Amino acid sequence: MCSREPVVADGHVTSYVADRRHFSTQKIVIPHRNTAAASGVRPSMKTIGFIGAGNIGSTVARLAINAGFRVLMSNRRGPESLGDLIAELGPLAEAVTPAEAASRGDLVVVTVPLHGIDDLPVAELAGKTVIDTNNYYPERDGRIEALDSRETTTSQMVRDRLPDSEVVKALNSIVFLHLAQLARPKDATDRSTLPIAGDSSTAKATVTEFLTAIGYDVLDAGDLSEGWRFERGQPVYCLPYAADPEAMRDSAPGSRPTGAAPASRDTIARLLEQAS
Repeated sequence: MCSREPVVADGHVTSYVADRRHFSTQKIVIPHRNTAAASGVRPSMKTIGFIGAGNIGSTVARLAINAGFRVLMSNRRGPESLGDLIAELGPLAEAVTPAEAASRGDLVVVTVPLHGIDDLPVAELAGKTVIDTNNYYPERDGRIEALDSRETTTSQMVRDRLPDSEVVKALNSIVFLHLAQLARPKDATDRSTLPIAGDSSTAKATVTEFLTAIGYDVLDAGDLSEGWRFERGQPVYCLPYAADPEAMRDSAPGSRPTGAAPASRDTIARLLEQAS
């Protein structure tokens, strides 16, 4: 990750990040500082574990730190590979192994490619609420008949891998640059809404608390079986958060338009209904 230090100005925290292939010259701007306590998050949820530290993982970590959480960052290459990212994130961040992130996190964000779920630390994630950010990309993951036929969903596959965890699908339907830009205080009139899906109402409540704390409203789309409604190719996937939806539609990963626009609860609800 990029080793440049974050810049703080006018209440904004600006961080520089790299995409998977090259250093990006784009900035990630975290618009507002918040605190977990001010957002109504229970005191027991203090530490967020991350399995995966790519664009989504590192962006959510920045938002979490901005809200007063501690973050435990991990990836498949080991803690030593995360030195630059941890230096940027500051004293509330620690590089650990995936097993440590799972065991020590009060809430765990799994943000690895679909083909990486077989390596998840099953025992350490037992009893945990897990946010799954997965999408199905056949060109990356290979063709999976059960997904193509909608016999199952990506998050149901993660749930099957983690039978003793409570899996909630979230944070998969927004580009990381827009995720950083659209975070707002709880009382802001232009807060964006993110969809979630899960089989446990308790786990969904936990995830809702966290997403609320980092700057977003939440819309419950139903059980995990409904998670396909906000995956790639569906109306709610990425487009409603883009300032120029058509440019977003025509773009490729690594060259997404940077401009973001708030997406209201009504907008997200309407687009979920249009899924087919």
